[in-house]
Amino acid sequence: MTFDPNSVCHACWVKCLSSGRVQSGYNWLHKFWDLNELAAAERHRWTEWIMTAAESSPLTTHVLNTGDGVPAARMALSLHRLDSSMMIWNMLSVGTTNGDGRCSGLISRAAFTPGMYKLRFETGSYWESLGQNCFYPYVEVVFNINDPEQRFHLPLLMSRFSYSTYRGS
Repeated sequence: MTFDPNSVCHACWVKCLSSGRVQSGYNWLHKFWDLNELAAAERHRWTEWIMTAAESSPLTTHVLNTGDGVPAARMALSLHRLDSSMMIWNMLSVGTTNGDGRCSGLISRAAFTPGMYKLRFETGSYWESLGQNCFYPYVEVVFNINDPEQRFHLPLLMSRFSYSTYRGS
């Protein structure tokens, strides 16, 4: 689906992306668009596209700041895949957690193939943005994908001095 860069749809999408609200984009866009019939039809088509893109990602994550008991909003992260022939990590995508600490849409189903992947969380920058220091400047979670038809959810539970992760559902 392509959009005119000067359209309201595109402007809202840019706002949605920059605020990290892709997952909650449906509710967010409903607040700001006109309610006339034509706009309503376009709004629903657009928000369906946003939600489909987010839901179709086979890999999601959720970062929780367990030290403060809140979601880790606005944390930068990146997804990498190991090129086994050259033994180097290739960056596939970057993202930022939304207000709920979630980041979806990291990779499309078509691009998700068997192999070794790495999610890198920029924990040092996150804590620095809160005016605090931490022990781990970043966290890298390396995992194998054998069946890319499954869905994978990798939560990160962290404080300034510890972290834990697991494969969620």
